Amino acid sequence: MTLDDYIADPAARFATVAMTDTNGLLRGQMVSTGSLKGIARNGMGMAPVTLALDPTDVVQVIPGVSDGDSDFHDDPLLLDPATVRRLPWSKPGYDMLVLSNYSGATSEFCPRSILKRVLARADAAGLVPKYGMELEYTLFDETPESARAKGYRNLKTATQHNSHDLVLYQVQQTEWYEAVAEMCIPLKINLAKMHEEIGGGFLEACIAAGEGLEPADQLVLLKNFLRALAQRQGKCVTFMPRWTEHADSQSIHVHVSLKDKAGKSVFFDPSQKNNVSQTFRYFLGGLQRYIGDLTLLCQPTVNSYRRFAPGTFAPPGLTWGYENRTTCFRLVGHDAGSLRVENRLPGADTNPYLTAAATIAAGVAGIIEQIEPDDETLGNGYSQTPPRDFARSMPEAIDRLRGSDFAKDWLGPRFVEAFSSTRESQYNEFRKKVPDVELERFFDLG
Repeated sequence: MTLDDYIADPAARFATVAMTDTNGLLRGQMVSTGSLKGIARNGMGMAPVTLALDPTDVVQVIPGVSDGDSDFHDDPLLLDPATVRRLPWSKPGYDMLVLSNYSGATSEFCPRSILKRVLARADAAGLVPKYGMELEYTLFDETPESARAKGYRNLKTATQHNSHDLVLYQVQQTEWYEAVAEMCIPLKINLAKMHEEIGGGFLEACIAAGEGLEPADQLVLLKNFLRALAQRQGKCVTFMPRWTEHADSQSIHVHVSLKDKAGKSVFFDPSQKNNVSQTFRYFLGGLQRYIGDLTLLCQPTVNSYRRFAPGTFAPPGLTWGYENRTTCFRLVGHDAGSLRVENRLPGADTNPYLTAAATIAAGVAGIIEQIEPDDETLGNGYSQTPPRDFARSMPEAIDRLRGSDFAKDWLGPRFVEAFSSTRESQYNEFRKKVPDVELERFFDLG
């Protein structure tokens, strides 16, 4: 059913119009079909300050938007009719969902709009990205209320042992696996696979590769509705990169391949080692040169940087290698249909639009500029010194993004300043806090 069909349906009563904030959370409103008709033409007003909100609505600073100079006005959200879906669990006539993004000046720092612009630049270079995403998360036999009451300590995970690909735990949790798969049908999420990861309650769900905004749209929907599904079942999930020092870190892996306008893979060359073309090498060179400047997009919260503690299977630096999971950029596949690169840098807390935009922008820039990559990492990357690195702390990541001519060129100077400013505001808020571990270590004898 199209948006126009739904509006014209006499049985249709309400629809949900949603946009994605900087954190990857869906924010929107339930509107009548009578209102939807006008919104489809003219957009729906929502204050740009929404893009300055942290997940719990702490207002972070964006100059001119959420500071002392702001008037907190509304700007229009433009509906994307191609994104029409059905809401799971809602009754017919109330179950339409349509995604949107900001227009006008606010589009300059709207995540979905950022990805649209990056894809347009790739298209102008004659390149068509195809990408999929893997999402790691932890499922708990807790409600959000019980987790909060426990101070987020000693939480009961859905399973109790490390269990990578263990079918026993999959079968034990059949209701969860099947509920996720069923939920994805009305949401038009192309779920490719799910499996157990290395840790209690630790799971992975994978979005099939696609083109345009669709894979990022789908991952946004998956993250948001996994939360809703868990809560409907009396459970909860987290996407924090490091929710406890006793568990592995959680990430989003982005798999990218490239075609030309004729549909031919530009990554594949059977005459070269591992079939890796020169164009693919340039893409890797761009990732190595530029993704470090975009660390903040891949690691957007104060918790993100705890993921890189030793022993967490996070990338050791901006390295690459064929079928090598101890590198940051892992080359996967063997033929024109499967050869791709996996960006293993982003944490599970990242915004899918910004993660995809960062990966595609850096790689395509490498092709345009013909940037050669460093030597391939052979063997265990954790035992070697990487030739170049990403930002290891939030202040460093903020400084690198703010100072990056590449980021300003590809993502826009207003986005760079807005995003840097909100992250700086968050960092300054959290550095005033005194963690329990510091009290335990230093209160008596420090």
